Amino acid sequence: MTTAIANDRLQRRFDKWDADANGVLERGDFHEEAAKIAHAFGKSPDSREVEALKDAFDGLFDYLAREAGVGAAGAVTRDQFLQVTGDLIFRGGEANFNRVLGPVVKGIIGICDKNADGQINADEFQAWLSGVGVNRAEAKEAFQQVDTNGDGELSLEELLAAVREYHFGRLDVELLG
Repeated sequence: MTTAIANDRLQRRFDKWDADANGVLERGDFHEEAAKIAHAFGKSPDSREVEALKDAFDGLFDYLAREAGVGAAGAVTRDQFLQVTGDLIFRGGEANFNRVLGPVVKGIIGICDKNADGQINADEFQAWLSGVGVNRAEAKEAFQQVDTNGDGELSLEELLAAVREYHFGRLDVELLG
């Protein structure tokens, strides 16, 4: 993985999460992301699943703001975001990464897991990726790449590993939009 690939992917993530395109990430940007995901799955913004996702995004924002030194009411600049997320992904270790991003991935699972088994099957995964702009054929291929144990279901652990692998440049499946 090259630093250029990682930096490009993190820059794109910043741009996607900067909902109002004002050059900083604020709590409202993360609420907007939760609302977009909810809409993509036809979920009511005040449903239990969407509230859980919003809470998870709040936790992610709190982490970013704290690590950037701006406080919970502050705004995270692009440079701060790149520094904090780069440290989280590439230096913080897998356990820390999972602790920070696990609730967001679990929240997305809660929204698209139609049979409420805590895992994502191929159809649910295709709906997830469709919600973030991936076509059906690419989603089918991506499912096979992410289903590392070949059981036809994606666990939280497999999905978190896929997010990390994406940022390391070893997987081209962008799960977080």
